[in-house]
Amino acid sequence: MPSLFRPILFVRLLWALPYSLLGLLIALPACALGARLQRRDHTLECTGGRLSRWMQRLPNRHQIVAITLGHVVLAVNTSAMQRLRAHERVHVQQYERWGPFFGPAYLLESLWQALHGRDAYCANRFEREAYAKGGPFTP
Repeated sequence: MPSLFRPILFVRLLWALPYSLLGLLIALPACALGARLQRRDHTLECTGGRLSRWMQRLPNRHQIVAITLGHVVLAVNTSAMQRLRAHERVHVQQYERWGPFFGPAYLLESLWQALHGRDAYCANRFEREAYAKGGPFTP
C-alpha cells in the first residue's frame, strides 16, 4: 500500500473506532465461547460459536444473519459471512464515512421510513446502498 494511503486509512479506522470497540466487546467473548475471528484487509470477521443464538435474540422482523459494527463484522456462520461479505463491506465503508454519526443516522433513517409506511430495513437508504453495491443477498 502506498504510504500516502496509510494516514487516510488510520483516520478512517479512528473515525469508526467507537463502533469497532463495541463490535470487539461482542466478538471477543464470542471467541471465548467458540466463535472464529479472522482479519480480512482492515476488517475483523467473527463467525460461529454462540453468535447465532445471540443474534436470533435481537429484536427485528427480519432474520439477522450478519451485522457490522465499525470494522467488525459478526455473522452467524462462515457460510453467511461468505454470502454477505460484500454487503457488509459496504456498511464498513458507511461507518468510515459517517463515523460516530452512523448509528444515529441509520436509526433515524429507519424511523423515517417506518413513519412513512415503508419497511424500516428494506427502505433504509444505507441498506439500499449496501444491496446495490454489495450484490443481492440470498438466504
